[in-house]
Amino acid sequence: MKRVLTFYFLFSFILISCGTPSTDSNSPAQYIENKGSDTIVNLALAWAERYQSERPDVRISVTGGGSGTGIAALINGTVDLANASRQIKEEEIAEAQSKGIEPLEHIIARDAIAVIVNPDNPVSQLTLQQIADIYSGVITNWSEVGGEDRPIVKLSRETNSGTHVYFLETVLRLGDSENKTLFSTDTLLLPSSEGIIAEVRQNPNAIGYDGLGYVPHDLKMIAIAEEAGGAYVLPAIETVNDKTYPIARDLYMYTNGEATGVTKAYLDWILSSEAQEIVAELGFVPVK
Repeated sequence: MKRVLTFYFLFSFILISCGTPSTDSNSPAQYIENKGSDTIVNLALAWAERYQSERPDVRISVTGGGSGTGIAALINGTVDLANASRQIKEEEIAEAQSKGIEPLEHIIARDAIAVIVNPDNPVSQLTLQQIADIYSGVITNWSEVGGEDRPIVKLSRETNSGTHVYFLETVLRLGDSENKTLFSTDTLLLPSSEGIIAEVRQNPNAIGYDGLGYVPHDLKMIAIAEEAGGAYVLPAIETVNDKTYPIARDLYMYTNGEATGVTKAYLDWILSSEAQEIVAELGFVPVK
């Protein structure tokens, strides 16, 4: 199934990048350049393929590379839509404005960050503080959180990832802007969601985190409590919407000022019920 999905998205990428010829030979193709978050890339590919099938005069190029890459492209004026799984930073806004770019934020979906372990790991629940202590190196053995006497192998996305930044600020630093906690130096930084999934699948000592839409059924998601004594909650569309799951976030697209023309039409469609159904189908949380 994974190979089938990989082929599907590869085929979609080629189809979207190359475009479909317009049914009207007198109408030149209109292009949208869309780049950024690897969390959003599969969703963006699915959206683009559906939209292009309905609007063959529009060609949409979708690439990943991370939220930082997308925002950098927006700042440099090389994309129409920058995908990001984190909010743009103040210093990025300042840099953009110095180049005559005015970043405008659009919330296009929501996501839960699932903490995942190998299914052979007996640990099923953790508090936010315990996860912070694991990733900062305070807790180093699974026996300290009710598991077996095994070393904990910590997996994270690379620093250019918006998911990495969000996890650092929300989990390791517990939402405290004054907290300067960092990932332990022995944390393995991996370039993709697929890399984290593959490592957790083969390593019974590993712990990782990923967007809910990327977690396969053969891995184990940890139920998380916001504090000791609180309820342990698994990530799901319902628990994101009722705000009981503590690691959930908005997903964004950024434009240079108000979108116009074909880009505005596409953004309007992304927020339509048709496009938001695709959000749910891929395991994300619709905004409508």
